[in-house]
Amino acid sequence: MSERDDSPTSADAGSTSRATWALTCAGVVGLIVSVVASPSDAGQAATQDWPPFVLVTGLLLIGMVANDDGLFAAAGERLARVARSGGALFLGTVLLVGTVTALLNLDTSVAFLTPVVIYSARSRGSGEAPLLYGCLLLSNAGSLLLTGSNLTNLIVLGNTGISGVAFLSRMWAPALAALAVTATVIAVLERRELRAPGTAVHDVSPVVLGVGAVAVSAATVLVVALRAPALPVVAVGAAAAGIRLAQRKSHLRDVLAIVGAPTLVGLFGVAVALGALGRAWSGPTTLLSHLDLWGSAAVAALSAIVVNNLPAASLLAARRPAHPLALLIGLNLGPNLFVTGSLAWVLWLRVARAAGAQPSLRRASRIGLVAVPLSMAAALGVLALTGSS
Repeated sequence: MSERDDSPTSADAGSTSRATWALTCAGVVGLIVSVVASPSDAGQAATQDWPPFVLVTGLLLIGMVANDDGLFAAAGERLARVARSGGALFLGTVLLVGTVTALLNLDTSVAFLTPVVIYSARSRGSGEAPLLYGCLLLSNAGSLLLTGSNLTNLIVLGNTGISGVAFLSRMWAPALAALAVTATVIAVLERRELRAPGTAVHDVSPVVLGVGAVAVSAATVLVVALRAPALPVVAVGAAAAGIRLAQRKSHLRDVLAIVGAPTLVGLFGVAVALGALGRAWSGPTTLLSHLDLWGSAAVAALSAIVVNNLPAASLLAARRPAHPLALLIGLNLGPNLFVTGSLAWVLWLRVARAAGAQPSLRRASRIGLVAVPLSMAAALGVLALTGSS
């Protein structure tokens, strides 16, 4: 990291821990209240919301095993060897993150590529900040291209009648605009580290074809091939972690720490509670019906920061929204403002720390404060100009 980096302190860790347990309590209370108030609405919301949480659990377990095997380090060294400069490495990261996010979804991108880009930067001996923060922000920004790139897309489009092909035809231009603007902002704000000279990478570690490599390959195939990959992926993750525990190469406390069950439980409870509320109350739909594209996106972005984009999608799209594509622009790009915005932030923090990095929430949010309004304006502007709204 450069001298201007503000690495997290023990105070940051303490505030994160307190926020985690506050979220857990709120989620449990919300879940109980929603079940008591309307069991059928709560059941429908839970059915809609559980897949991403199960999928993330599986990806975290697989990522832990693959990282311990040295798989991500080897991949990162090879990426650094191909790139001849910091700018080339960043451009390669943009293309890699955008492609993986679009095809495999943003959670897979964050879980598997964050450690890869960290090791790439270290292999060159240059600053890792542009790649570290870029992986998170570009994953969120790149999740507008295909319906499966982000679960929010599936939630919002569920009752609109918009097919996957129609979504791609209407959103490819706004999605690419958002990705390009986000990448440009990161490159400009982190230009000092991108220009810093690095060393050429000659020797690379051998790729370890062990449990981690098998698990990553299996998860990739499952995410691509299945419409509902959550349960198969978590089964692969549990099996990989189980093998590590049986071999005494990992400890149960490490597995529990990387999964972060309190955060997942709390966020799931909030999602179910708001999903049930959206089914019983027409207020959000009425509000959105009086807003244009820009207003819908702004409300969605703000809602994502306040309650996370998955619960926000459940609430705002419980009934057919007036501007579903604008809503998705806000739900997918707005989370780049703050850690509460998407589950990808939680996943990013855990895998980055497991790889030995020290991600700063303040630094990530500062970049997001510039990138989000510009990327949203670009995406909404292209959406309006193309008449795809």
